[in-house]
Amino acid sequence: MTFNGWIQIALFCAIVIAMTRPLGGFLTSLATGGRNFLSPVLGGVERGVYTLCGVRAGDEQGWVGYATAMLIFKVMGFLLAYGVLRAQTLLPLNPDGQGAITPDLAYNTAISFLTNTNWQSYGGESTMSYATQMVALTVQNFMSAAAGIAIAMAFVRGFSRRSAKSIGNFWVDLTRVTLYALIPLCVVVTLFLVWQGVPQTLGGAVEVTTLEGAKQIIAVGPVASQEAIKMLGTNGGGFFNANSAHPFENPTALVDMVQMISIFSLGAALTNMFGRMVGSERQGWAIFAAMGLLFLAGVTVTYWAEAAGNPVLTALGVDGGMGNMEGKEVRFGIVQSALFTTVTTDASCGAVNSMIESFMPLGGMVAMVNMMLGELIFGGVGSGLYGFLLFAIVAVFVAGLMVGRTPEFLGKKIEAKEIKMTMLAILCLPLVMLGFTAIAVVVEAGTSALSASGPHGFSEALYAYVSAAANNGSAFAGVSANAPFWNTTLGIGMMIGRFFVIIPALAIAGSMAAKKAVPPSAGTFPTDGPMFVGLAIGVILIVGGLTFFPALALGPIVEHLALAAGQLF
Repeated sequence: MTFNGWIQIALFCAIVIAMTRPLGGFLTSLATGGRNFLSPVLGGVERGVYTLCGVRAGDEQGWVGYATAMLIFKVMGFLLAYGVLRAQTLLPLNPDGQGAITPDLAYNTAISFLTNTNWQSYGGESTMSYATQMVALTVQNFMSAAAGIAIAMAFVRGFSRRSAKSIGNFWVDLTRVTLYALIPLCVVVTLFLVWQGVPQTLGGAVEVTTLEGAKQIIAVGPVASQEAIKMLGTNGGGFFNANSAHPFENPTALVDMVQMISIFSLGAALTNMFGRMVGSERQGWAIFAAMGLLFLAGVTVTYWAEAAGNPVLTALGVDGGMGNMEGKEVRFGIVQSALFTTVTTDASCGAVNSMIESFMPLGGMVAMVNMMLGELIFGGVGSGLYGFLLFAIVAVFVAGLMVGRTPEFLGKKIEAKEIKMTMLAILCLPLVMLGFTAIAVVVEAGTSALSASGPHGFSEALYAYVSAAANNGSAFAGVSANAPFWNTTLGIGMMIGRFFVIIPALAIAGSMAAKKAVPPSAGTFPTDGPMFVGLAIGVILIVGGLTFFPALALGPIVEHLALAAGQLF
């Protein structure tokens, strides 16, 4: 580890902190229906969208109506994406003549992009046409991100409203987030990426002559526009198979830093939006602090592990001074690779700029643990906030039990219904991650896709299902997942990991919105200070540890810990 490396991490953190409050205020204006500086320009467009779609902006929905609208929207999005993928050879904008997409791959990809997972069982530049990349994939990048933020807004309204029957209008939230936030931000980021050398063209692949005189085909396409929403929407799912390790997606160290900031920006701002909407920015900063401490712990362990180098190579006489450079971009170095990986596995974004499988044991373990916890450290846009708040509900419930009174959170009583819905949302993740892993490692259709046996092969399978259920989308390079068994089971895991969290969260929002506020008393647990931050972190780690203990007992991390012993001792 170096002083310069810590300066880079500190700079990243400082920029994210500086952006949180202004972006949080902007998102608050969207959630509350207020005007913002873009209203004079885009207000007419917004009203036109409502008229065209038959939406009455003043009509709000209860949690059942909100959830139903969201599910209808997702089903229609799936049908559109699946149809485009299957009809790829019949559509224009296919200059490189990409072939047909198989049914199981089309199903997996459509589910992946509408759930904000962006798992890729394919190589983008060698499988998808430009029409598919833009109409099926980039559109879903926008829509899944907007839906995630909309659901977070609805969830926050459940805490901010009193004796209310509604939590907002899904169609209005979706429209406002897309129109005022995602599209303008993506235009700015796209122009920046083009300036830095990221391709943005509808022309076909380019044939070049190398320095050795050989011919090489260089894939290009509308990359910058997809890259922008990939990062801002915490999607992952790059234009190229190598994702952000590809020089056309991530050409410079400056682009690398901007991409990381883009990934965290909206997720961090949502914590401030929460504080503003419940009437206490201090509450928002308490949530930000808890997320931030967990992030710093993860990036510190990953950076230390990668900077220490590979003890096996050191024992063979290889100089470990540069750290573990296997599978990493030399142009970015150890610190940015460690930082990027921690950011993406925190934020439900599989856009890695290095090979996860090449990380040292402790670094790989941090990535897996981040996802096992539900990626609630800023997390995917929207899902990180409501995922953290589910654990916050558990934290105040525990605090209430300690003092022998009905727990409260922000003046609302936490009762049996909220706890049941919370535990359903929290426990569905280990059920999917561990259940499907157990099946995959005992059936031939699963094991045949793994590149190794024993603990490492188990880790490959576990990481895949953890990544799918956590809506992350990264994977160990050794998994050959483009097969009917993997495409089908991973698709099911993505749906459960997304919707079995969203629907209970909306149910909690509806229940909380209907409640009256109770005045604080001497027995009220404060949720806007260090005590809440510590308790929330403790509950996250304890609940996460207990729910995933079977995975640890079965040994997917045995390989990691065994090799890590060389670093620790």
